[in-house]
Amino acid sequence: MALTREQKESMIGEYEGALAKAPHAIVMGFQGIKVPQVTALRQKVRESGGTYVVVKNTLALRAIDGSALASLKKEFTGPTAVAFTDGDVVALAKVLTQYAKEIPALQFKGGIVDGQPIAGDQVKEIASLPSREELLAKLLFLLQSPVTRFVRTLAAVTRDFVVVLDQIAKQKDGATS
Repeated sequence: MALTREQKESMIGEYEGALAKAPHAIVMGFQGIKVPQVTALRQKVRESGGTYVVVKNTLALRAIDGSALASLKKEFTGPTAVAFTDGDVVALAKVLTQYAKEIPALQFKGGIVDGQPIAGDQVKEIASLPSREELLAKLLFLLQSPVTRFVRTLAAVTRDFVVVLDQIAKQKDGATS
């Protein structure tokens, strides 16, 4: 079914509003994936805070012109889908790589992370990184560690002093008995 001019303009507007402004996007080929599998993938991507869109290449190329995603113009050939997020790119990459293990027809063509282009095979490397929450927890632990050790050291001085006084008191009680 051919698209009307208004439909094409509407799609370009949607792509410009979403794809062209997304700081993180992964371009994929999906030839051979069945509709229920795409629906399941779309749901998993949505749960990770991202969006999965099957794009019409010619319209997507017009929409991304001048954006960071324009560096991947050569990847917009054949059946193309884009998963993008303005949140945690690691969570998105984990969902996509997990799904690619189950459905090998999903091929990573490339992507952008914080506006910088990446190769398709680097998506798996991003997926192996710890999530944002894990990194923040590790950072908090590292920041708290010196303070915690300092407090323990200060408490040890007081505790040792009390133990010495207790030992002296016991010696005096033992000497007077």
